[in-house]
Amino acid sequence: MDIINVIDRLETLVETSKSVPVSGNILVDRKKIMELVDQLRLTIPEEVRSAEDVLSQKDQILNTAATDARRTKSMAEDELRDRLNSNELVIQAEARAAQTVRDAEERITRMLQQSEAEAISRKTEADAYALRSLRTMEAELGKLAVSVRKGIEVLAEQTARAMNGRNYAEEEETAAGMLR
Repeated sequence: MDIINVIDRLETLVETSKSVPVSGNILVDRKKIMELVDQLRLTIPEEVRSAEDVLSQKDQILNTAATDARRTKSMAEDELRDRLNSNELVIQAEARAAQTVRDAEERITRMLQQSEAEAISRKTEADAYALRSLRTMEAELGKLAVSVRKGIEVLAEQTARAMNGRNYAEEEETAAGMLR
């Protein structure tokens, strides 16, 4: 499950929750919202694992490049042995082998730098995405908390009036303080 899906489900829960009359607030099922928060916590590591996959690909690319370099070097050494009979050919083969090794080393270096840059970029993007998602969820949860608090206050006030001013408001404040 991806983060966007969990956020969409959270949004649907908010949109389909029952309204508190006259206040514009909603009542949210605590169990459902906590389930979505837990799912979001579990989903975020998937984004981090995606960045780790990129890092593991770096090792595969390096291994491939190293294998290519060894194969190229081996081929150059074989060619050098075959031409040992002629001094001019030996000199040319050594130069060619050295150039081939340098080319392979440069290729390995370029591939390594490219892989590391890509891995860092993807990890940074994943971290930024997770941070944006968490901030969005935090803002939504803050709005929900304010709405719930307003609903409680409106209902407590209405109940106090309905009970003809009995000390219900004080009892409610005491009970609310115990729950905190």
